[in-house]
Amino acid sequence: MQFTETFRQAADSLLANKLRSFLTLLALVIGVFSVIVSTTAVAVLDNFFTNTMSILGSDVVTVQRNPAVQMGPRDASLRNRKQITFDDAERLEEQVRIAEGVGSINTFSFTSISFGEEKTDPNVVIRGGNSEFIENNAFTLEDGRNINDEDVQFKRNVVVLGKDVQVDLFKTEYPLGKTVRIDGQPYLVIGLLEKKGQILGSSFDDVAIIPYTTGIKNYGGNRGIAIQLRAPEISKLEETIEEVTGIMRVIREVGPIDDNDFEITTNDSLAGTFDGFTALLYGLGFVVGFITLAGAGIGVMNIMLVSVTERTREIGVRKSVGATKKAIINQFLMEAVFICQIGGLIGMFFGVLGGNMVAVWIDTEMVVPMQWVLGSFFGMLLIGLLFGVYPAYKAAQLDPIESLRYE
Repeated sequence: MQFTETFRQAADSLLANKLRSFLTLLALVIGVFSVIVSTTAVAVLDNFFTNTMSILGSDVVTVQRNPAVQMGPRDASLRNRKQITFDDAERLEEQVRIAEGVGSINTFSFTSISFGEEKTDPNVVIRGGNSEFIENNAFTLEDGRNINDEDVQFKRNVVVLGKDVQVDLFKTEYPLGKTVRIDGQPYLVIGLLEKKGQILGSSFDDVAIIPYTTGIKNYGGNRGIAIQLRAPEISKLEETIEEVTGIMRVIREVGPIDDNDFEITTNDSLAGTFDGFTALLYGLGFVVGFITLAGAGIGVMNIMLVSVTERTREIGVRKSVGATKKAIINQFLMEAVFICQIGGLIGMFFGVLGGNMVAVWIDTEMVVPMQWVLGSFFGMLLIGLLFGVYPAYKAAQLDPIESLRYE
């Protein structure tokens, strides 16, 4: 029997039993949807994280009190760690030989900034830093100058503004050389940053950078910070980490046999942690989808067995006019594969659509996980063959004489 004729007969058989075919399709759609929607959502997050890491740079090392990513409840030993201080940052800067660009990173305030009658929303992040802050955090200076050593030494009230702050405050004037007010203090605008973008709806450009010594003067210095620095080149990243680890252990008086009471992270290490997390999510999605599809496959076998019983007389007629066992098997296998592929395609479409709702929510590019789509396509083909082979074999084995007598 030709493929096209077998395909046509399979479609006609399914259309003849619309309700039963619909319920079987629904089970298949839900199974494929559960796999594709979860893997698409994880692929969106994975792609988003990769793009974010590329924005932040790969040679930056951060020293902080606690891990950047924590799974489960917070360990008591982490809560008892000493804060990293500005003094720690200054001592580290004096002692490093390989690392470069040492600078503190600290949030002094979330507040509004005003200029004349204009005022921003109260969500501008006031960061404290030195001349290395802009490069360490992958910002680009668009105009003006950076914070310099004299600004830090003399605790000057100067500020470098992010793009969103510039747009909000200066609608008719150019910002450079103007004086803005931050938490009641006047600051001279010395630099302007290029637009950087946002992550999870939080803008990198709602930022104002002041000398960290000025921040200590105006907000107080009894606070925990993180320290950023850069490896001179990617090939020396591990060497840089080893140097910084040794110096920080001395500064924080960590005993020779004691574990570090601080964390050193890079964007690559964060990416590794996230890769492990996404692998877990992919695995969970696969397990859930496999269980659902196995149930749907059993439903396909059931509907095909019922179909064999209902069409016993038809099978007898076909055999009496010369249909071979192979032709009977092909027809029933084609029906099983056909309904599985239709359900799979519908599930893939809605799964990709549903998973990309995450992309819309976090405002990033959409993703089609082709490896999972192709895997689902061939997976549904395999399910159709596996769960359709027994009903097809049973149909082929029917005795034509007994089949013709079947009522």
